[in-house]
Amino acid sequence: MTHKIVLLPGDGIGPEVAAAARAALEAVAAEHALSLAFSSHDFGGCAIDAHGDPFPEETKSACLSADAVFLGAVGGPKWDGGGPRPEAGLLALRTELGTFANLRPITLFEGLEALSPLKPERVAGTDLLIVRELTGGIYFGNRQEGDENATDECAYSRGEVERIARIAFEAARGRDGRVTSVDKANVLATSRLWRKTVIALRDAEFPDVELDHVLVDAMAMKLIERPSAFDVILTENMFGDILSDEASVIAGSIGLAPSASLGLTHGGLFEPIHGSAPDIAGQGKANPIGAILSAAMLLRHALGEEAAAATIERAVSKCLADGVNTGDVGGSATTQEVAQAVCERIRAAAPSIPLAATA
Repeated sequence: MTHKIVLLPGDGIGPEVAAAARAALEAVAAEHALSLAFSSHDFGGCAIDAHGDPFPEETKSACLSADAVFLGAVGGPKWDGGGPRPEAGLLALRTELGTFANLRPITLFEGLEALSPLKPERVAGTDLLIVRELTGGIYFGNRQEGDENATDECAYSRGEVERIARIAFEAARGRDGRVTSVDKANVLATSRLWRKTVIALRDAEFPDVELDHVLVDAMAMKLIERPSAFDVILTENMFGDILSDEASVIAGSIGLAPSASLGLTHGGLFEPIHGSAPDIAGQGKANPIGAILSAAMLLRHALGEEAAAATIERAVSKCLADGVNTGDVGGSATTQEVAQAVCERIRAAAPSIPLAATA
């Protein structure tokens, strides 16, 4: 069986890190007898330049027919002057794919403790997963623009909360069995519904999973105080957006952080959480690790290839431990050199099987 993967390299450093992710996927495919077929399509700012639309119909069709979609990065100041914005394409893509669950693992790799802005004793052992609801809340509510008054509505239904909470509880069962649900139940009606729904679901379907609740402002503090205390963190959309960016620096660089956006019917969307960084585009300075780890998440969540995903993750860990790093994590290697080093460690992990990925 051949798996169809759509690549959306995007803007800025996106094409560089997407190429690194593809190289890792091709390397692991050869080792695990996987057949992968790749196609690349315009998306984001480059699609605006070429088609006048950040998410052209041809790209949309390809994404909907793929087994998984990989995105490099979108946006940049070039498209800030009015007209279509690259980020509009991303919201439309998530809607078309029906992705409602964003998974962001935050792992402090052994040997990189000193690169965290926090003291090593605070961050040692950090290995957490943020599960963020992606299609509801204030970002998608009714809004009223205005110069004197403006409104952004935050709304959630019980069903929306149940489906994202179920993702978090199922993830916890494969980890340490603990979920921390983040809300603002002392102030917000949506948070009170959120908390009641999460408790009811845990009691009915996941009694084996430990559950606690933390208010979002306290959570922002606790993530800095002791990030290693958390296993799975469940949040609504805006809270998750803020907390996941805060947590990403704990590991030493936003360039190390991967993500997956999942739905019920499509393989999902996979991307590093960093931006397009146009100031370093084309210079070989971008850290490709977040993109490569996103490729591992693609294998695990979209294709069900756990062994192949673990091979990439072990190769990344060994690469970082061996000191093959880009400048943001204290090294001097280029984007391409790090990608090559990861691929070499993938190939060294097991005897090669003569079945390469197809272009």
